[in-house]
Amino acid sequence: MRCMMIASLRNILFLLLAVCWLTVPLSAQNNHSKQKSDHISSSLGQQIYVCNQGQATLSVIDVKTNKVVDNIDLQELGFSANAKPHHTVAEPDGSHWYVTLIGENRVLKFNHENELVGQAEMEVPGLITLHPTRDLLIVGRSMSAVNPPQSIGVIRRSDMKLMKEVQTFFRRPHAIASSPKGNWIYVASLAENQIFSYNLETNETNLTTLDGQTHVFVDFAISPDGERMVATAQMTGQALIFDLSNPASPTLTDTIEVGAQPWHPVFSPDGQFVYFGNKGDHTVTALDIKTPTVDATITANGIAQPHGSALSTDGQYLYISNNNRQGTYQASHSSATADPPGTITVINTETYDIEKVIEVETYATGIGTRARQ
Repeated sequence: MRCMMIASLRNILFLLLAVCWLTVPLSAQNNHSKQKSDHISSSLGQQIYVCNQGQATLSVIDVKTNKVVDNIDLQELGFSANAKPHHTVAEPDGSHWYVTLIGENRVLKFNHENELVGQAEMEVPGLITLHPTRDLLIVGRSMSAVNPPQSIGVIRRSDMKLMKEVQTFFRRPHAIASSPKGNWIYVASLAENQIFSYNLETNETNLTTLDGQTHVFVDFAISPDGERMVATAQMTGQALIFDLSNPASPTLTDTIEVGAQPWHPVFSPDGQFVYFGNKGDHTVTALDIKTPTVDATITANGIAQPHGSALSTDGQYLYISNNNRQGTYQASHSSATADPPGTITVINTETYDIEKVIEVETYATGIGTRARQ
């Protein structure tokens, strides 16, 4: 009898707890989920992922120590010496990260322990961007491909299934970014002054064409509020600022002269600055979007053919990957190949001082970290 009474009391208590949970506002439940996600994120710690295109390897840098904590040899995972890892990005909580292999026609998925957990096949993948709210990875085509498909790939991140390829209607799609507002994706051509706007939800498309000399758009960065987009132009040595008030049709508002061959840009968390390397003159530009003017041009030992850019989550440190294929930076050690090692320069965004030069393996190209939510 006593056992039956205890069981009944347990059932009543369970029902009361269930009712209490159901009466909690949905916003409070979502806050609980967000707190859980934030806890997971903070417990993992931030890492910077580097593509060493010359040696088919990946370097993993811990932000707290600014040291290389892992080197991933793609040949040990069954890929060739010509795998050519090119670009990378991580989930906002740091649980997984992704990398494109130009030479293997693959997009790989790793977990936080740097174990390969999935892959998708796609012809000459180049730059990648995460959709901010949906389970999607958007993939462009490699700059080194002579005649790549005139399309971008849409991959479901959870199972790495290539869902579809979307036609861009122009040659050599390369620069790519996803807006934090809505479902808009932006892609630019290397061969023409054209920007393709695509809405993943409605399939609405628009083509924006600019006059003048061919810019050869390398990459995009979109401000955290989704109001501005910056494009870097290899041939004209310019940064172009677009207004995205009408997301279907980016409007050019400013064109700023920067260094030779500006490469991958990244926005500061507050949206005021954009940082990028200028590959042709071994400098890094800090662009003030509010003015808009060049706030600083950084030249220092270790900046040698700068390529990719990433920021610590607090925006205090800027990480720039450097090809160093010409040996502009004299490394402290030699590589396993005839080429000089690449570098990662760690720049303090308050002072613009170089905090550290981290030597990695040859031909460091794309660099990535957690995407912003």
